[in-house]
Amino acid sequence: MTFLSPMTEPVITDQGRTLDPVHIGEERQREGRWTAWLVYFLRVMAALSLLKGLYHWSIICGIGDGPDASFETAPMSWQAATVFFAVIDLVAAVGLWLTAAWGAVVWLTGAISLVAVQILFPSIYGGSLTPVFIELGLLGVYLWLALQAAREHAP
Repeated sequence: MTFLSPMTEPVITDQGRTLDPVHIGEERQREGRWTAWLVYFLRVMAALSLLKGLYHWSIICGIGDGPDASFETAPMSWQAATVFFAVIDLVAAVGLWLTAAWGAVVWLTGAISLVAVQILFPSIYGGSLTPVFIELGLLGVYLWLALQAAREHAP
């Protein structure tokens, strides 16, 4: 904690960074069109991640299981992958909804992990290429929107 004597004046080292007065009634600067599309995309991805996470948790909890299917009797690798995706999808959903940078990182981690599990370990989830193409397509859309939004805010 620093104490200032009554005779000490604050020192402003950068004259361009002084505080401007608040202007009531003026419209806030609108975000760009691509930034708005990126936010919409992130919110849709948050909803999808939430649904995926809840789906994985329903499998773990045994909701909708048939008489022959059970989480406890499944192979250990399948159980581990299911728990991993149950957690990471819900964490990604929160981060994506908040449009936080860490949300996109967690979502990208989950998407790349799903692609890796489908391609490198086909015995876990069956090795279907449909989820791989869907995840890679969504990653492509995200990268394209992120680049367009970054160009919009370039100096």
